[in-house]
Formats: sequence, structure tokens, C-alpha cells
Amino acid sequence: MAEPGPCRRIETDAENVERDLTRLVLTVVELVRQLVERQCIRRFDRGDLTDEQIEAVGTTLMRLEEAMAELCERFDLSPSDLNLDLGPLGTLLPTD
Repeated sequence: MAEPGPCRRIETDAENVERDLTRLVLTVVELVRQLVERQCIRRFDRGDLTDEQIEAVGTTLMRLEEAMAELCERFDLSPSDLNLDLGPLGTLLPTD
């Protein structure tokens, strides 16, 4: 029977774990925000939204964008930090 190899440990500290988890969560939130924004634009272009809905969606998206900027600043992240590299698939978020 073969002996098990050396135990590998991941060296990490609490600050990096918190920042990395925050980065992942903010990346998911940013992805959803962009998807919702694109869907709203499509609905606006089709004329599916009332003036009140357009105002509400615009306000909500602006507030979410501001909150994202504040959280990125708080955790010392830039918008480019949220754009995960998926290797051969490219980046997660569009770069437009």
C-alpha cells in the first residue's frame, strides 16, 4: 500500500480571505446588475415599460452602481478586480 503524500496546506490570513470573498460576491452582484440593466434597455427599446417603471429602474440601477463603487472603495477593489479571468473563455464581464 502506498504511503500518502505530504499534506498540502493553503497559507492564508483572515484579511485576504475576507477580501477575496468580498471580491467574489461583488463580482456576482455586478454580473447580475449588468444583466438586469441590459434587460431593462431591451424592454425600454421595445416600449414595454411605463414612464414610472423607467424612472424606478433608472433610480434603482444608479443607486446600485453607487453602492458597488462604495463597496469597492471600502475593500480596496477596482472594477477591473471584479472581472474574473476565465482562461480560454475570456473574462466574466464584458469590457465595453
